Amino acid sequence: MVRRVKGKTLKLEGFNNLTKSISFNIYDICYARSRESQIEYLEYVDEEYNSKRLEEIVENVTRMINAKLVSVSTQDYDPRGASVVALINEGSPVADEHIKSDKEQTGPAPFVIGHLDKSHIAIHTYPEYHRLTGLASFRVDIDISTCGMISPLSALNYLIESFDSEVVIIDYRVRGFTRDHKGRKVFIDHDISSIQDYIDQDILERYITYDINILSDNNFHTKMRKKEIRLKDFLFGDEVTSLDPKEKERIRRALLHEIQEIFECRNLNMRSGRL
Repeated sequence: MVRRVKGKTLKLEGFNNLTKSISFNIYDICYARSRESQIEYLEYVDEEYNSKRLEEIVENVTRMINAKLVSVSTQDYDPRGASVVALINEGSPVADEHIKSDKEQTGPAPFVIGHLDKSHIAIHTYPEYHRLTGLASFRVDIDISTCGMISPLSALNYLIESFDSEVVIIDYRVRGFTRDHKGRKVFIDHDISSIQDYIDQDILERYITYDINILSDNNFHTKMRKKEIRLKDFLFGDEVTSLDPKEKERIRRALLHEIQEIFECRNLNMRSGRL
């Protein structure tokens, strides 16, 4: 295997043992004044991102990173939430009869399962609301871990665009080592200085972004907060159709405050002037 890293040609020996893992936290925020509207919002996002939709996203990601889907397990929760976990492989294509959900497995697991413990995709959803403030949120956690030559970075743009997200928090790390043809350890097999290197410019222009990168440890962290906040995109329920200007401004500031707290991962004083 031949790769180019930092302008140099890298010849790898045998199987690439590097593990590349990416984790997303994606947040969608809404204002729904009444309890009924809050529940209606949660039911809407729960239906919009049920296990069937999440499974479709997993299948698309698998194709984008040039992996092979081996098995998929899905779960819709009561009252809300969904999860999808998939095992993937970078090897030869797996015959269709081996690609089954856990519910369909009646005999022994497919023969490829044994060496797939480092290659998987998992998606979990977490809808919630605050009955006093009228603020509701929908969080999606996505974890992709691969080994070998495939990389989860090529699916970044698709994943960000698949969800209507006000805040996106991404962690990427490369772990383990492989060896070159001379036996020297190789701790990373691709060029990266920031996760933003792999996100389209037109997406980045819609967000305020913040990085913490430890290149020496192959740790990369990016936070993104949407720049433009249009109030009409956040209102849910019939009772918010006729708001006076003062109430609209109050709601707008509450939404901005909620988004900023999630972006900074801490509680903030609304009078601090940080918004």
